[in-house]
Amino acid sequence: MYRFLLTPRWLGILALTLAAAAVMVLLGNWQLDRYRERTAVNERIDAGTAGTPAPLRSTLPAPTGGAGTVGAAPAAQAEWSRVTATGRYDAANVILVRGRTVESRVGFEVLAPLVLDDGTAVLVDRGWVPPAPGGALAMPEVPALPTGQVTVVGRVHPTETGGNGVDRRDGRLETRRVTVDKLARELPYPLHGAYLLLDEQTPANDPAFRAVPIGHTNNWQNFGYVVQWWLFAVMTLFGYGWVARREARRAAGLDAPKPPVDRAAEPAPSA
Repeated sequence: MYRFLLTPRWLGILALTLAAAAVMVLLGNWQLDRYRERTAVNERIDAGTAGTPAPLRSTLPAPTGGAGTVGAAPAAQAEWSRVTATGRYDAANVILVRGRTVESRVGFEVLAPLVLDDGTAVLVDRGWVPPAPGGALAMPEVPALPTGQVTVVGRVHPTETGGNGVDRRDGRLETRRVTVDKLARELPYPLHGAYLLLDEQTPANDPAFRAVPIGHTNNWQNFGYVVQWWLFAVMTLFGYGWVARREARRAAGLDAPKPPVDRAAEPAPSA
């Protein structure tokens, strides 16, 4: 019954079916890798919530170049960990990051370079402030930086990508994305290759700031895609088997259509 499967036509259909199923399995495997990566990120975020802050130098490599250069990016296991650093804020180079949303409101995140004793600096995200009346891009009221020595505790946030560069407005640098290498070109000292989301500060941070929340990655979406692609692969193979079985039954006459019933030839019902 199934000898027809060895014909060139059906061998071609089988090859296409197997190729499609293999691609779907590979896509599922790729999504599984993404699920594992995002799960690891979420675990680091959770671990950083309760972890004891480590010295900045033990977690984030120091930059080794001159002014305008950037240090190495942190290792993956160091991202979102808590670190502590001590230095002095540079009030002349405050950075506003526009278009940032906290609690469904669009405003600004305020970054300040913390200059360390060795002359390098790390960007510290002090928190979120609303725009001034007049629209989401209206220049906000930014609380003054503390003077003198400051000690901060914050989360290691990897540099963002994209953005349209850095502008200067009303004496402050302004950008859309916290892209450390672009910001470094505007500053008179080398920068570390990540920035810090402020958790604690001595002296205390101004209460006008709202903490920037750290959102977990949606790893379960990737897991759903894993199931979806693998299910599609199974359905593709099942579909091939179903079509082949139907063709075999048709060739054997098992699924031949029944002849129509001739109603005129049936005897009339008796009175």
